[in-house]
Amino acid sequence: MRTPGAAIRTASPATRLAELDPADGAVHTRAVLRVTWIAVAGTRDCEQCGTSFVPRREHARFCSARCRVAWNRGKLGDSAPEVSALGWSITALRDTTDRLALIKASDRPRGFAVVGEAVWWVTIVDATLVRHHPETYDAVLACRAPAERHLIEETLAGLRFVRNRMGHELDHVDFICPHASRPGDGQIASWTWRPVAEPGLGSLQPDGRAWAMTRYRAYQAVLAGHTVGEIFERTAAFLIPTAATASQAPDQMPVSARRSPLQAR
Repeated sequence: MRTPGAAIRTASPATRLAELDPADGAVHTRAVLRVTWIAVAGTRDCEQCGTSFVPRREHARFCSARCRVAWNRGKLGDSAPEVSALGWSITALRDTTDRLALIKASDRPRGFAVVGEAVWWVTIVDATLVRHHPETYDAVLACRAPAERHLIEETLAGLRFVRNRMGHELDHVDFICPHASRPGDGQIASWTWRPVAEPGLGSLQPDGRAWAMTRYRAYQAVLAGHTVGEIFERTAAFLIPTAATASQAPDQMPVSARRSPLQAR
């Protein structure tokens, strides 16, 4: 069930303010929680527990990682393979983004292929963390300054726009400007993202159009005009440490995916 036109309340991490008490001259601190209301496309019911929740991603089906694990256990059996997938996805992400600094800009076919792979692995790792380790994901993100948090979230949304369009409605060259005319432009990491026209979304339902336009605006705002290397460096700097932290949070894993210190030897 979906409820269109909903609004939700979000709370930022509490901060402490120092205040001077005029009565005794002592300094006291108090916690302040900033609350913001934001409009969203709608709410939906968790397929496991039935709780109404606001989806973070367009195709979210569960209100929490625990409900996702419980549903998978009941329908598909043990979900340990999904958890272990994060490990090899991170390895693939590292390998692919490292290649951005190695491939010459003159090798356009390989360059386009590697950029496409990097888009794929970034969005795969991001989705895996949001689905299976949302508490860790939010905690690591909350440690960043507000402007940096917004930039990271917009960058990831922009890359989801690329993933959904590249190779389908648009080709690699429609997204990427491959140039090698300026000093220091010898690798594909110096290629830039092109601005693109607003996509035609007439075939989508209203909720789908809202999600797609959010991704498109994010692409135009933080990817277009910036280098490929800058964008993937930013996402890797967030996703790789977040995945490392998530791997140390056994409370979010299926029981069979947890290992004792003796089993880990």
